[in-house]
Amino acid sequence: MKKILLALSLIFAANLTMNAQEISDHAIGVRIGGGNGTGGEISYQKHLGENHRLELDLGLANKFNDFKLTGLHQWVWNIEERFNWYAGVGAGIVSADKFGIYAAGVAGFEYNFKAPILIALDYRPEIGFSGNSSGLVSDIGLAVRYQF
Repeated sequence: MKKILLALSLIFAANLTMNAQEISDHAIGVRIGGGNGTGGEISYQKHLGENHRLELDLGLANKFNDFKLTGLHQWVWNIEERFNWYAGVGAGIVSADKFGIYAAGVAGFEYNFKAPILIALDYRPEIGFSGNSSGLVSDIGLAVRYQF
């Protein structure tokens, strides 16, 4: 029985490794959401290895006087061919009259088209610790990115 469980575990781990190679090295685009009043963000993703990546989102508001910068470390898992789900944690800073810091999480789904386009829908809860970002903010976003 132990040998069967070990064999199944190795097959499962190999499958995750093979699916992780579908993550592109870079992706850039926009993420439309509503957290902290920015509405839209410029989004960049960088493949870190295996099924890990880094996402940076920069939102600008109030005639570019206020900004929101979020950094997230994400894990990506394959559901079907070109259809993935991901989850991650991170933090960010926001400026709106004064600076604030917050912790963030993310969970979502993404689809890789045959063209180098990625579309994603995610949920990002944020908990602010200082400044104007104190409290809980829930953000649902739709992202479209070009992969290269």
